[in-house]
Amino acid sequence: MKTSVTKMNTRLEQFLAAENISQSQFADNLGVARASISHILAGRNKPGYEFITNLMKCYPALNIEWLLAGKGKMYKESAQVSGLSQPQRAIEAPEEEDVTLFDQADSPTQVIENQVIEQSAPEFEQPVKKTISSVIVFYSDGTFQELR
Repeated sequence: MKTSVTKMNTRLEQFLAAENISQSQFADNLGVARASISHILAGRNKPGYEFITNLMKCYPALNIEWLLAGKGKMYKESAQVSGLSQPQRAIEAPEEEDVTLFDQADSPTQVIENQVIEQSAPEFEQPVKKTISSVIVFYSDGTFQELR
């Protein structure tokens, strides 16, 4: 398994060279920590889901199958070799999907036979204003003092 990670690391380095960008520019484009790119290239960490999805959004011309498995060419067939792929900033908000994360009962709105029934939101209590009544200080010799 280590060899496939190493090969993926090499392909990622090849991609950075083809795009003529540094690791820090690449991290900034993807919206990930700069250290995470270094760790992936060094083999300490494997790329996660967020990294891969941001990579696909920022570099749509990159053939992800090539990067991960070494299959095919670096760029998709529709990519132009001159100019290659211009990085697009990673989108902060996730795209809307048709995936239901909650059961209908958990939703504030339920649909029953094409009728919408609004459920009232739970009542929240006003926060209680609290004041400090005492502080206990523990000393290294095992003693303590209560301050009021």
